[in-house]
Amino acid sequence: MTAKKFNITTFGCQMNEHDSEIMSGLLIERGYEPVDNREDADIVIFNTCSIRENADKRFFGTLGTLKKRKMAEREAFTVCVCGCMMQQQHIIDTLKSKYPWVDVVYGTHNLHKLPELLDKLNIEKKKQLDIWPDGGEIVENLPAERLYKHKSFVNIMYGCNNFCSYCIVPYTRGRERSRRPEDIVREVKKLVSEGVKEVTLLGQNVNSYKGCSEKGQADFTDLIYMLSEIQGLERIRFMTSHPKDLSDKLIEAFKNCDKLCKYIHLPVQSGSTKVLKEMNRKYSREHYLGLVRKLKESVPDITISTDIIVGFPGETEEEFEDTLRLAEEVRYDSAFTFLYSIREGTPAAKREDQIPEDIKHQRFNRLVDSINRISQEKNAEYVGRIEKVLVDGKSRGSDDLYEGRTDGFKLVNFKGPLGIEGKIVSVKITDANTFSLLGEVVE
Repeated sequence: MTAKKFNITTFGCQMNEHDSEIMSGLLIERGYEPVDNREDADIVIFNTCSIRENADKRFFGTLGTLKKRKMAEREAFTVCVCGCMMQQQHIIDTLKSKYPWVDVVYGTHNLHKLPELLDKLNIEKKKQLDIWPDGGEIVENLPAERLYKHKSFVNIMYGCNNFCSYCIVPYTRGRERSRRPEDIVREVKKLVSEGVKEVTLLGQNVNSYKGCSEKGQADFTDLIYMLSEIQGLERIRFMTSHPKDLSDKLIEAFKNCDKLCKYIHLPVQSGSTKVLKEMNRKYSREHYLGLVRKLKESVPDITISTDIIVGFPGETEEEFEDTLRLAEEVRYDSAFTFLYSIREGTPAAKREDQIPEDIKHQRFNRLVDSINRISQEKNAEYVGRIEKVLVDGKSRGSDDLYEGRTDGFKLVNFKGPLGIEGKIVSVKITDANTFSLLGEVVE
C-alpha cells in the first residue's frame, strides 16, 4: 500500500515552527511521507498564527484555494487546520459556516493527537473537531522531524501569564507550564548524540521558567547552566525574553557561560512609559534602558533585537517619537516592526481611540527607516573581523555561497569549501548590508 503524503504550511513564530516539526515527526513515525509541495500531498495541514491580522487573512486566503480540489477528490484528499487561530471561537464559527469541507480541526494543546484524529476521520467518515480549552499535562518524548540536523528548537515551557492588552497568546496558548529540567536535559543530550550543536530554548516568556526538579525548583538561568555542562553542545540560544522578568542572574550568565550566545531578543514594543502601561507590559522606559545598559556592561559586543508595535490605540506623535529616540539610544542590531492590529478578545480591541491607518503607516515607515539605518551602521562595524559561523547550508540567495549565523545571530553569506554544512567555521567579513554580512572562510 502506498504511503499517504503530507505537507505542512506554518504561519507564525518559532513555537509554531517547532510544533510543525513535531507533527511531521508524529506522521513519519506512523508511516506517512512528507512532501515539499502542497499539490503533491494527500493531506494538507495548516498550522496557524493569530498574532497579526494579516496572518489571519493569509491563512483564509490560502485555505480557500483548496476548496475546488477538495470538492473534486472528496475522501482522497484531507485538509487539516490547527494552531493558535483554532483556539478562538469566532474562528471556529467562520470555519463551520464558510469552510465546512475542512476535515480536521484541532488546537495548540493537542497537536500530539493528529495521527489519532486522522485515524478517526478514516473510520468514522465525518469531520473531526477537537479543541482543548487548556493544555493539561505536558506530553514528553514526542518525535520531531527537524529542518536542520545541526541545530534544534527545544520547548522549555508553554503558555503565557502576562496578558498584554494587545496580545491574544494567553488565550490561545493557555497559562504558563514549565517542563521539568531533567526532561529538557535528557532531550538535549539526545539531540547532541544525533549531531545537534546548537539549541534554541523556546517559551512565550523563558525568563519566567520555573521547573520543578529532583533537587528543588530551577529557574531559567539554572537551566542554562545545566545545559552548558552537556558535552558536544556548543551553542545555547533562547526566545523570547520578557523585560519585566530579565534578572541580573541571567545577565551575568551572558558573561560567565561560554556556550550561551551573546545575543538577546528583548521586545520593547514601545518607547513610551505611558503606552507601555496601557499595554500592560509592567516595566517603564527607564527600566528597559537600565536592562540594556547592564547587558552591554556585562558583554560589550552583545547583539540585541526587539519587537516594536506602531500605532497602539491612543499613541500620540510625541509617544511615537519616544520610541524613535529609544531605538536610537539602544541601537538595535535588528527589529521586528509591526502595525498594531485589532485582536478580537483583547482589551485593546475595545478602545475607541484607534489610530487611523494612514498615520500608522506613516509612523511605521519612519521607524523602519531608522531601524534599517542603524542596522546598516552596526553591520558595517563587522567588516574586517573574523567571526565563528555555524553553517546552515547553501545560501538562499546564491548556490555559489553558504549561509550561517554568528554567535550574535548575524546572518552571513560566504564562500567556502564543500562539505562544511553543520560545522562551525571561521569567516572573515568582507562586506555588509542592512540585513546580512558577506565573507569568506579562513583557515
